[in-house]
Amino acid sequence: MRRDGKGGGVVGRLVGSGRIAALPPIVAVGLALNLAIAAATPVRSAHRASRMGGARGANSGGGQETKPPAPSAVPQPQPPPSFAVGVRVLRLIDTSRTIQLPNGTSTPRTLLTYVRYPALGPPRQADLLDAPAARAAGPFPLVIFGHGFGVTPRLYGHLMQSWVRAGYVVAAPVFPLGNAYAPGGPDESDIVNQPGDMSFVISRLLEASRAGSGPLTGLIDSSHIAVSGQSDGAVTALAVAYSRRFHDPRVGAAVIMSGAEMSGVGGFTFPRAGPPLLATQGSADRINEPRFTYQFFNSARGPKYLLRLLGAGHLPPYTRQQPQLSIVERVTLAFLDGYLKHRPQTLQQLASLGSAPGIAAVAADP
Repeated sequence: MRRDGKGGGVVGRLVGSGRIAALPPIVAVGLALNLAIAAATPVRSAHRASRMGGARGANSGGGQETKPPAPSAVPQPQPPPSFAVGVRVLRLIDTSRTIQLPNGTSTPRTLLTYVRYPALGPPRQADLLDAPAARAAGPFPLVIFGHGFGVTPRLYGHLMQSWVRAGYVVAAPVFPLGNAYAPGGPDESDIVNQPGDMSFVISRLLEASRAGSGPLTGLIDSSHIAVSGQSDGAVTALAVAYSRRFHDPRVGAAVIMSGAEMSGVGGFTFPRAGPPLLATQGSADRINEPRFTYQFFNSARGPKYLLRLLGAGHLPPYTRQQPQLSIVERVTLAFLDGYLKHRPQTLQQLASLGSAPGIAAVAADP
């Protein structure tokens, strides 16, 4: 798999402005069924993992993952107050850029976006479609999440729900050509256009929050925004936060899970006043080898934090593998709370929340 994000060229072109619309219910139901199927599909090999969450790994050869040790020493903090999780499915259309379909025709770049938000009612395991928002408790910081190559955001539902329950609006766009159901199959060369997708989603959601009426009115704190992602989604988020070409000054923090620097974006800058960084990496990841995460982490200036998941692979720690997933949830929330909600005490706890002998370790440069 390529690491350079190139090979197909830039398909976007500037011709106009974007718009926002609700997704028709029948389309939402059909896609939800497809996403459920994708979430149930196991990763059977390292090569399969590269197609199902896969960064452009430098070494995607086969082999078994190292089995992590038992979760005997994982710290268990007191759970914070929790919201129910509402979800709305939006169809965001960027008419300033296009994608080319397999039949040779072009169409505006459309981003089906799953927006989860704190909702009224007791916390539940499931998302509540179109539930009333807990608007009185807002506005809430915004997190934009990018999925890996050849999958959809559905795979990361548990992680995103944990952020929403803690008081965040989390928006996860389906990248038009990088998702599991892309026309003609996923095309990884389109990754160079995904940073623009993230910034476009930020703009449309801020407009929706500022609107005089609507389901998202008043929900988002426009001064506190983070980008995040896993694998190719992490590569995308890193570019939005730090690359010379795609840097979005509205981003105030970055959570980069098994990611790497993207080539062809004019290089990366990590200024002292840049967004705080949390990087996470499995030590047995054969798709995005640890050296790629260490490379950008060492270049970054503080404040920065590195969560190492010992013996963990590429995708499972962010989707289903325990106790690694719970550790990721706790550490990412401590980081987001510290920098988006200005709770310095959570940053003081971050290292202990991510330290479990034989399972996880944290390096901090605050």
